[in-house]
Amino acid sequence: MRFVDTNVLLYAVSKDATEVRKARIARALLTDGDLALSVQVLQEFYVQATRAGRADPLTAGQAAALVESWLRFPMQAMSVELMQAGLAASVKFRISYWDATIVEAARLLGCDVLLTEDLQDGRNFDGVRVENPFAPKARGR
Repeated sequence: MRFVDTNVLLYAVSKDATEVRKARIARALLTDGDLALSVQVLQEFYVQATRAGRADPLTAGQAAALVESWLRFPMQAMSVELMQAGLAASVKFRISYWDATIVEAARLLGCDVLLTEDLQDGRNFDGVRVENPFAPKARGR
């Protein structure tokens, strides 16, 4: 199973002309059946997708409907266990707490791949490997 980070969801809804390729890749990814998400990812998506400074903001209703549709994927809830794992991983891997919590949510769901462009492509966090789906080599693109 592969874990999807927030940036994939944001590209999937992007109408920015400079992000056409990434939007196409993100939309195709979201049709796959082996994906997982976390509450943190959905929260980040909602906040970023609806923020006024975004070039193509969604309405609150549009963003909420998308969040609802993505609940079809396995979902890691926020918990004390996840927070503590994120704190420890942040120190161990020397990454931000927020990124570490994404890595640990993926681990808790049993994912061995984290789809994101926010961490180093190919980096392995003790069994959770980062794959940048937007890198030229990814998915044959």
